[in-house]
Amino acid sequence: MTVPVLRDVTLRDGLQLTGKLLPVGRKVEVVRRLLALGVPAVEIGSMARPDLVAPMANTMELVAALTPEELRHCWVWVATPRHVEKAAAAGVRNFQYCLSVSDSHNRANLGRGTEDSVAAMPEAIRLTESVGGSIQLCLATAFTCPFDGPIDPERVLAIARDPRTEGADDIVLADTLGQAYPGQVAALVTAARERTPRRRIVFHGHDTWGMGVANTLAAVAAGADMVDGALGGLGGCPFAPGASGNAASEDILFATRPQWFTPATLAALVALSEELLTELGESNRSRAAEGALSKASAFEWVVG
Repeated sequence: MTVPVLRDVTLRDGLQLTGKLLPVGRKVEVVRRLLALGVPAVEIGSMARPDLVAPMANTMELVAALTPEELRHCWVWVATPRHVEKAAAAGVRNFQYCLSVSDSHNRANLGRGTEDSVAAMPEAIRLTESVGGSIQLCLATAFTCPFDGPIDPERVLAIARDPRTEGADDIVLADTLGQAYPGQVAALVTAARERTPRRRIVFHGHDTWGMGVANTLAAVAAGADMVDGALGGLGGCPFAPGASGNAASEDILFATRPQWFTPATLAALVALSEELLTELGESNRSRAAEGALSKASAFEWVVG
């Protein structure tokens, strides 16, 4: 199995449901500690309206506090060409252009239909290219929708093949509700790899039904190049009833073992996660973190 790139999404998807705005300085510290440990990519925030998603209110201040080299590893969630334009002016170069496969969820999340989001994407791609950036086509509710139920995979593939989305560098298949199962994930990743334009495939999984890591591994085995996770399994979508935390970054790393990930790295991640979750008043859902803090001292991955 190819070892995927992990993108840690703690500072965007992870914070969405907490309702708490972390200070810019604290967010900068989290980004720098993650990058220093070897985490290759970090999602640092969103252009969502702060009155709707308060924890994202200082995203542009965070961008301004990071160096261009740090921003090269960072991603920001966008949903309109105007979002891309504003973020690019601030120094962002990696954009996750998100829309929902489900029209009902797109309206709840973005206030418009899926077709409107697809129609606007060529302008978002043009703006990204004008600053030498990279843009992802992020497909939320790629498996199930909280309002419409199961999603037809052919609808996902149709959006991925739509000429208006072909300029995207990557495609993100998001199990927004965490209701998918490994065989289903593997089938959609395989179909995306074989039946849509060649681009990097990203899997974004939630752990609502306990399948976060299993689904992530199934996605990787089927050809996913990048996977998303959040420290301590933090996260969820404020516009998707029933959605809970992301697959935990610690658990994904313990399962996939990239070369840079060592027992010392896990210990440092667990320490950062414990600090952050305590600050936010959130529980730690990572099983690897639980194991690392256990008394099984003969195992090298135990923190001690």
